[in-house]
Amino acid sequence: MRLIREFMAALQLLLEGKDMERRREELKKLYEQYIGPYVFYHNATIDEAMRALASYDESQRRERMEMLAELYYAEADTVTGPDRNALLDKAFCLFDFIEQHGKTFSMERRYKMALIEQSLKKGSSKTRCE
Repeated sequence: MRLIREFMAALQLLLEGKDMERRREELKKLYEQYIGPYVFYHNATIDEAMRALASYDESQRRERMEMLAELYYAEADTVTGPDRNALLDKAFCLFDFIEQHGKTFSMERRYKMALIEQSLKKGSSKTRCE
């Protein structure tokens, strides 16, 4: 829980910044610090990301999934077009997995999922969770 609180505090601080280029760089650092190689997770399909997250101990896996979903969600606000939709899609899939398999109810997670669905419908793209 300490790790998640630390991560969320760092993410919140980052999101308060206005400079998009600095925000992108700080997001990359958060990927590296809490999840793993930015380039891998940024370019990975949802299946590849899930397989990589499977390497974490069961007690940490869902926490890491949630952190990765939050990173995808935050990063989507720094890009446009197909890249944005791909990041939102991956965030939705991770949030959905957590929602279905987790034991913690989160109104904030459900709200973000609804926003993602709405955003992807506007862009004529639907989530592709397996």
